[in-house]
Amino acid sequence: MNSPLDFSPEPELPIYPTTAHIAVQLSSHSGLNPDQKAQLVRHCFTRACIFGELSIIQYLFAEPQAQPFIDLGVRDEDGVGLVSLAIHGFGAESERDIEREECVRLLIAQGADLSADNDGWTPLHYAALLSPPTLISHLLTHGCSVFDVTRRKLTPLDIVTAHSMMPGRADVALLLEEAMRSEGWTGGHMEAKRRVLDERIKRKGKQQSIRDHVAKALDISPRWWNSDSDDFNLSDESDSSEGEGEEDESLYTPPPDYTNMLVFSPPSLPSIFDSLITNYPPSFRNSQPANLLYMLARFACLTCDHNWLEDFMLGATEAIEDNFFNRPDDITVLVFWLYNTTVWLHLMQCDKSINDVCEMLGSFELIEETINSVFVFIIRLAERKVDELLDSTLLDYSPLGSEFDSVQFESEQWSFLRPFTGKKKTVQPTNSTIKAPPSPLPVPRPPSPSPSVSSFSSIRQSLSRARAPSSATPLQSLFPEHPQGPSPSNLTSYLTALHTFLALSDINPALVTQLWSQVMYWTSCEMFNRILTRKKYICRSKAMQIGMNLSAVEEWVGQMGLPKGVQSHFAPVRELLNWLQCLSSITEFPDLVATIQTMKSINPLQMRRAVRDYKYEVNEGRMTEECVQYLTQLQKDWERHRVKLGVEALRKEMNERDLEGSVSSYHNDSPEPGNVSTLSTGSNPDAVAQEAIDSLFDHERDKSTWEPARPPKVLGELLDSRYMLPLIFPSDPRMLSARPGKIPAHEDDKRSPLPTPDPTRSTSRASQGSRGAMAWHSRNRKVREVGSGALKWIDGAVSASRWGRPVPEEEDADRPVRMDTPEAEPNEEGEDGLRVDTRITQLTRKRSRKARASTGGGETTPIDQ
Repeated sequence: MNSPLDFSPEPELPIYPTTAHIAVQLSSHSGLNPDQKAQLVRHCFTRACIFGELSIIQYLFAEPQAQPFIDLGVRDEDGVGLVSLAIHGFGAESERDIEREECVRLLIAQGADLSADNDGWTPLHYAALLSPPTLISHLLTHGCSVFDVTRRKLTPLDIVTAHSMMPGRADVALLLEEAMRSEGWTGGHMEAKRRVLDERIKRKGKQQSIRDHVAKALDISPRWWNSDSDDFNLSDESDSSEGEGEEDESLYTPPPDYTNMLVFSPPSLPSIFDSLITNYPPSFRNSQPANLLYMLARFACLTCDHNWLEDFMLGATEAIEDNFFNRPDDITVLVFWLYNTTVWLHLMQCDKSINDVCEMLGSFELIEETINSVFVFIIRLAERKVDELLDSTLLDYSPLGSEFDSVQFESEQWSFLRPFTGKKKTVQPTNSTIKAPPSPLPVPRPPSPSPSVSSFSSIRQSLSRARAPSSATPLQSLFPEHPQGPSPSNLTSYLTALHTFLALSDINPALVTQLWSQVMYWTSCEMFNRILTRKKYICRSKAMQIGMNLSAVEEWVGQMGLPKGVQSHFAPVRELLNWLQCLSSITEFPDLVATIQTMKSINPLQMRRAVRDYKYEVNEGRMTEECVQYLTQLQKDWERHRVKLGVEALRKEMNERDLEGSVSSYHNDSPEPGNVSTLSTGSNPDAVAQEAIDSLFDHERDKSTWEPARPPKVLGELLDSRYMLPLIFPSDPRMLSARPGKIPAHEDDKRSPLPTPDPTRSTSRASQGSRGAMAWHSRNRKVREVGSGALKWIDGAVSASRWGRPVPEEEDADRPVRMDTPEAEPNEEGEDGLRVDTRITQLTRKRSRKARASTGGGETTPIDQ
């Protein structure tokens, strides 16, 4: 029998409920039974929470017809309660977030369920992900716990900081952390992992920013930064092995078997050099060519005769030099081969099994000469860039130009009348040597000088000073006619980019120090010569401005952590600028004598020329005739002294040639060279310079004590900017693998990750960076890492899979081992592989005699050729 049909009305469940519709449905004449009304109230509550309709929820709580049917524990099919449903909508309609937050507060106040859903997510988990911190604070004070975990054991803090901080949720994470710490929480495993990952991401972002700035400043291709060099944090000392005693000796001198060599034949050398050197793509921190060259040289030294080793060394060094000679403007090629040749020399010198033979054949000298060549190329590249910016950034830039607009020179006082004469050519004020009489107008002496101005500008300023007080600001200073030109920051920005690039590329810190020493010496010579030979700079105002500009470069040396001795080359420039600034103040003979005695870096010729070409300002004091005569007499005495020193130098050179000839003949006649050393003249300056370089690697010695090699004393007026300071290598070859320490960061500069000089900081504060021991780390193991894939650069064969396999004994049992010095002896222990006994030399060795001869006078450098 069929059940009777139910004709009672069904409740309407609207998608967007309204108070009017709910009132009609809940009325007594709607025809709905209690179950249907309860279904309607649950549906309206759920929809109101989803859409954040505060008015609907308030109506349901206040409506007497709906109160009996309210169930605040209702959940959807996933077990999500009403509070969590209301939280889900945060951010969808930001203008309704305030009303939505009030909905949550009202539900909690009425006793809504705050328990977790089927996946263990509580309303606090959803709030940490979506809601503002104010609602999270409300949940924490009304029953939600920060230690509630999901089925995957995640706390609300883990939701927003599990792997990385969610964007825009840092304040929420801080609030949750403080709430957990207030209850005794000290940090969990997920939080530790998150912090490590955050630091790693931050470090990589900073590294990428540094790369971008360096690449932009030096025009470096993005292909230079290979994918294997993701982490180059210079502050990481995890691979540092500074203690020499901690290293295993086999790391430097591997067993003399074929597992540590690469076999070649002489006919294949051209193709090997073409693949390994000529066509090898330079990349960041890639020491693979150095390791391959070392293993090839090791095979030639331990298993072949000396001709093989000489042919290999000559061919390899010539191929390297041809590579960067053909690309002298590519900084990546120059730095790549400077790094690899230094590592190659490190590997060769540290290997005791080949050290003696290579020393005898001059193999080390070949590598040192190659390092010297590429070293000079980088210096010349930096000098060319500095030469482009030197005049505009250090000599002509006026940091306080608006304060020096009132300066007038005596030679320019009546220059406004010259255009009305019959001459068409305008007389430049900087080349004028006629000194006009002092001005009758009572022009006050300016507190600080300024660059020269044009004739009409000078008379206009004179008239304006007569009408207005001297303290008034000139109108033209508010509207400059020309935009601000280059400043010293343009020069220091380039220097910073190049220094950072050298540091990132792991160039040896001793080489970096000597490179900047040479660049600063060249810059000092050029500045000195240009100031002394250009009359527009020989005045008090220009000397003061150039001195302030030079302070930026001196401050840069300290910021980069370089030894203070690098900036000691500017001593002649500083003394010349001081001489120009105090020249007009010396009016008494005792003052002149006292001033001259303090000038140790400039000679009387240079002082006299500065006095002769000096441009006097209006009402500026002059030397007495007695002082001028004294300077003239000093000049004559110095010229006689210069002739005397020249004759002595010529005699000394002739005596040295005769001595070398006698030593050579004595050496040829006598088979025992025991007394030859007593005839050779030791070079004391070289020994001092060698000790200074070794002291840089002593962690107990202050790097500020380092002094660069001094150039010959200047006897004429101009400095020799073409003189090359000697390049000196560390006595301990292990130090050749050292890499620079942490790159110094500038805390005040927010625009660029590279440190830049701050004009508000004094030079004394900046010099603090030049104190303390030099920062360096050893990477003896790191530079020796080379994979089997490197074999493709030797022969391109598939034999890379067999690389490193020990050689069977029966294959080499009858093979003769050719070694002239020292002779090879058979393996007494019967071990597999080749065993060669050689004479062992100490790691500490003297600097090669061919290491970087100085070039001066008319000699040329590799880059000049």
